[in-house]
Amino acid sequence: MSYLLISLDGFATTTDQTPENPFGPDWSRLVSAYVATRTFRERVLKDTSGKGTTGLDEAYAKDYFANIGAEIMGAGKFGLHNFPDDPNWKGWWGDEPPFHCPVFVLTHKPRPPIEMAGGTTFHFIAANPVDALQRAEKAANGRDVRIGGGPTMVRDYLKAGLVDRLHVAIAPILLGRGIRLWDELRGLEAGYTVRTETAESGIVHLTFQR
Repeated sequence: MSYLLISLDGFATTTDQTPENPFGPDWSRLVSAYVATRTFRERVLKDTSGKGTTGLDEAYAKDYFANIGAEIMGAGKFGLHNFPDDPNWKGWWGDEPPFHCPVFVLTHKPRPPIEMAGGTTFHFIAANPVDALQRAEKAANGRDVRIGGGPTMVRDYLKAGLVDRLHVAIAPILLGRGIRLWDELRGLEAGYTVRTETAESGIVHLTFQR
């Protein structure tokens, strides 16, 4: 399964980052509804106050973490592109990442695994999508494997027919540039049942279920 946040024009990345603002204002616009949910605040920000939005966005945020036994992510999501030669770099996710499962980071420069608090262990592997998925499925021990992104990697898995469930949260904003999810995926809807729901925030939740 895979989950992504994209803009109305299909972009899942932003391009307005600066050294002073490494995420850029467009990123906060893209993820604002997800970041506001109770689950994100608790799982990622360690806020146990119970604050945060509920409703449909919260339901999908909870589903993001449900029954996940392993994750596959690209080097960019971990942050290796930003710190490619720093052996002490442990990713963007803090001392206790929110994944709580084995995470397989696809990279051309494998490095030793990093065991983090809370049950997350990052494994750095050079593998094609099929081999990486087989390793992740074995580690997941019967639970689901999440194809965590970024969009280029998710697109590779979709083109290979390896995604049983795709959830895309479409934010009502236009970005104009970046990396688009939908490129080279003509006819993707064939073979899936497609459902859309609109949340109170204006986010359109689009689900492809095989």
